[in-house]
Amino acid sequence: MSEQADVAAVAELLDDETARRILLETRTQPMSADTLSDRCGVSPSTIYRRIDDLQAHDLVAERTQPDEDGHHYKVYVATLDQVVVDVTDDGFEVDLRRREPSQEEGVVDRFTRLVEEM
Repeated sequence: MSEQADVAAVAELLDDETARRILLETRTQPMSADTLSDRCGVSPSTIYRRIDDLQAHDLVAERTQPDEDGHHYKVYVATLDQVVVDVTDDGFEVDLRRREPSQEEGVVDRFTRLVEEM
């Protein structure tokens, strides 16, 4: 897929309210699909479809989160940092800036919650 086609597909994806909400909700902390479903007010199947679309463009990363009872579940974190649009003599240039989500974020978030609950 060309970079221009990728930009067009991402622009179409970012036009979707649920996709934008997923990116905003997962920007600061990883969230499960069930939590995202509650926060976005849509069905889990809608969340999974949007997550698939966002992952196809490397805008969301999936992690495995251990649970206290030994089970593991998937959480999602936004990797999109910025969308920069420049106006040039030839038209528009769009730059998608992604960030690498830290593997430590989940541990830090859990530790913070633990301390706050004390």
